[in-house]
Amino acid sequence: MPVGQTSGLDALLEALKQSGVNTGNIGGSGGARGTGASGSDDAGSTGAGDGGSSTGGGRRGGHGGNGGGPTFSFDTSFMDNIKKPQSKGGMIALVVVAIVVLAALYWWFHPPISIHSVDLWLFVAIFILLPIFLFFTNKSRTYKAGSTKVAKDAGKAKTFKALAAVPVVVALVGVLGGVLSLSIIPGNAEKYASVLKTDTLDFATDIHEVNYSEIPVIDRDSAILLGNREMGSIPDYVSQFEVSTLYSQINYQGEPVRVSPLGYADLFKWFTNREAGIPAYALVNMTTQDAEIVRLGDSPIHYSQSEPLVRNIDRHVQLSYPFYMFDEKSFEIDEDGHPWWICPVKEFTIGLFGGTTISRVVMVDATTGECQDLAVEDVPEWVDRVYPAELLIQQYNWYGTYLNGWLNSFLGQEGVVKTTPGTDGALGYNYIAKDDDVWVYTGVTSATADNSIIGFVMVNQRTQESHFYSVSGATEESAMESAEGQVQNLRYTATFPILINVADQPTYFMALKDGAGLVKKFAMVDIQRYQNVAVGDTVADTQKTYEALLATNGVNASDGTTLTDVLTASGTIRSMAQAVIESNSHFYVTLEGDSAIYDFALPSLLDIVSYRVGDAITFTYLEGDSTNVAYEIVSGEGNAPLTENAEAV
Repeated sequence: MPVGQTSGLDALLEALKQSGVNTGNIGGSGGARGTGASGSDDAGSTGAGDGGSSTGGGRRGGHGGNGGGPTFSFDTSFMDNIKKPQSKGGMIALVVVAIVVLAALYWWFHPPISIHSVDLWLFVAIFILLPIFLFFTNKSRTYKAGSTKVAKDAGKAKTFKALAAVPVVVALVGVLGGVLSLSIIPGNAEKYASVLKTDTLDFATDIHEVNYSEIPVIDRDSAILLGNREMGSIPDYVSQFEVSTLYSQINYQGEPVRVSPLGYADLFKWFTNREAGIPAYALVNMTTQDAEIVRLGDSPIHYSQSEPLVRNIDRHVQLSYPFYMFDEKSFEIDEDGHPWWICPVKEFTIGLFGGTTISRVVMVDATTGECQDLAVEDVPEWVDRVYPAELLIQQYNWYGTYLNGWLNSFLGQEGVVKTTPGTDGALGYNYIAKDDDVWVYTGVTSATADNSIIGFVMVNQRTQESHFYSVSGATEESAMESAEGQVQNLRYTATFPILINVADQPTYFMALKDGAGLVKKFAMVDIQRYQNVAVGDTVADTQKTYEALLATNGVNASDGTTLTDVLTASGTIRSMAQAVIESNSHFYVTLEGDSAIYDFALPSLLDIVSYRVGDAITFTYLEGDSTNVAYEIVSGEGNAPLTENAEAV
């Protein structure tokens, strides 16, 4: 190598040395700091004056030596250059300054004061344990080696070395707590499986027929688009504020909506508007797609996530309840439209950091900052989001994975199930409005993660009530692909579906959006026969097409349930013909004086085989494009009994 030129490794070793890392045990190119290739005793030595202690490279220099792999150790000699106070008063002042700085750091980062808090462990490790460790380690080294100001003292060196081990032991306690939270620890798998208790119910009985006037037709991304567009129409707001991306889905006055507060556009806008507060929030109706910026008048929002200092909602609620650990917060409005922050308090039930659940809720008035600390069962019914959706999905996955023990979760995997994945790496779930509550919905598939589901689960976000419905069929992703295939020429993309009940049949409903994110069409997909897809320009058109599709496949509503848009026809049968379509038998019937063709699907309309040409018949039907789909034969009118010589046409 040319004289004066150093290798990249030499430069790296020198940089590490300057930062306080002992690099004496790392072989350089020809002895990074030595003078020969033979690796003499002086090669790589740091010259720390500790009598050949571990800080010296010794005979491991030269061309890599024979000391095994490279080792690192921290050299705390840089602390010797720190000017130490010369008096007792100076030491007290230094301690006071350290306490003030530590208090300021706590105020800024505000970790929960709880042994279960990972944030607190990180805070303590970085700002307390590490400085203490470095201080005592340096003291031990100083008394061991001696210096011009400090005489050697083996006893003090040993004492400070023992004190330096204290923060290490504390850190090991946190590591041990994390290990004891693992599912592999005996008994933990059963605890994880019992965090969420799930009941198995019948879908048709528990999930009522869909009310199409209340069905959410857009997703969160579309709600954000509509809210931002509405915000852009208010010049005096758009220059100072922006809509937060929270957009919590709630039930408001019996309708599914998404709400999100406005926030300060930047730090300067906060400085000029902080006294007046945030004047409004965005409200998007998920059914009608109407967006509104709701002005708050004399009660603006003062506590929000866009506040950088005292009125920051995270800092405000954490410092108000320093011993609580808060999970994902949500923005909601009560039935009068007043804004609130819902702050769920989480607790860990397994080890230090395992088995997360929600124990309490702190409700914060977004305008005044007043707090209410409530047990979960005491939360008002208008509150919809106590348990975060992703926490509920995680809890059900614990149940599905560890129901039969930890060993079975990865070996035999008998009965192991998990929630279906979403798209783009996100969790696959959506929200359903039921009984004036918001329920998290997701499909459930086997451990092999195939393209089918064995059922689906719904969990109440306010009460944690969990229901499983055993239904075999397609995953949400398969249904989305099936719907997109119906409009592949338009290149529309499907939103993640929601679950609805149509004629007691579990059905996926989704919107189809164009490249700009605007909803253009809607689709309904039969979960059990996902090749059956109905697409329409409106929800009503999609509903009508899908109901006709169900009837064509022999699916009718149960007793006491009537589909919409059902018409009635009566007359004398003019002709009958039978055909088999996709393994299903159909009778095609025409009536005297009626040009329409009526499709009677078997086996649901099996009574049609008892009719002959010339018989009078009364039935209900759904209008279709080429044929009208018969829905139900009205009993007791015109049925002609079969005779031995009767022949079907």
